Amino acid sequence: MKDYFGYKDKICVVTGATSGMGKATAEMLSKLGAKVYAIGRNNKVEIEGIEKFIQADLNIKDSIDKAFTHIPDSIDSFFGIAGVSGMKNDFNSTVTIDFIANKYICENYLTKRMKEGSSIAFITSTGGIGWEKDGNKKEYMPLIKAKAWKESVTALEGMELNALPGPLGYAFAKLAMNYYVAYLQEIFASKHIRVNAVLPGATDTGIKNEFSKAVGGDENLLKFTGFAGRLAESSEMAEPVVFLNSNMARYVSGELLIVDYGTSICTQAGIQNDPMGGATFDKIKLKFVRK
Repeated sequence: MKDYFGYKDKICVVTGATSGMGKATAEMLSKLGAKVYAIGRNNKVEIEGIEKFIQADLNIKDSIDKAFTHIPDSIDSFFGIAGVSGMKNDFNSTVTIDFIANKYICENYLTKRMKEGSSIAFITSTGGIGWEKDGNKKEYMPLIKAKAWKESVTALEGMELNALPGPLGYAFAKLAMNYYVAYLQEIFASKHIRVNAVLPGATDTGIKNEFSKAVGGDENLLKFTGFAGRLAESSEMAEPVVFLNSNMARYVSGELLIVDYGTSICTQAGIQNDPMGGATFDKIKLKFVRK
């Protein structure tokens, strides 16, 4: 049978591989014959067949740098899946893990280690829908323009958003990540290295309870699942992100693939009520600023 996905013996790097979508992705890639370098925050990971597990804290530049000393100089596919909800982190550390780390890895490592035919895919969020709106772009654009780790952290600290709660850092980072997929087209797609993202809806991952708490309980979290009427499984997000980085999607780049069982499009069409009640990052931020 033809290997349509084309992962056999390919060097694949997966962040967030110790649980949830990252672990499901690493497991799938391993079964497809890839050489998987799994990066995670925890001490160990139980994934059969991976090439190497590397412990790293994406909130710390030196930890990222150390991790990449254990990864081959040539990378075929990168999966940026690691992330935090912000429920256990402050605004700045949430944005650092969910956005700045991905930016640093792309611009400091992937630009040097990826060649024509390679691919990059991120897990972002439907919480970052509206990334193209001027009000949102104005907020995150200083981070997009910042160069290197230190300048990015300095730009974040100078935004006067530090007092906002961690979950708003999650929304902010996902808005920035969705824009960043477009931004990276000139850097990578022009060299025939594809960049895409999957935007998950509500999913049962290792941090599901944190999202449930953020929206006021499991019943409210289910409102984000539309006609599915259930949370997605981690594997149901791993499958599309593995597809996007595979040969099956070799002419797909710049795609923000929404995987939420039609929730977003039904909300946009007015077929279902918006579970967020029309709230956006800039509107929510004003409530805290006014306090």
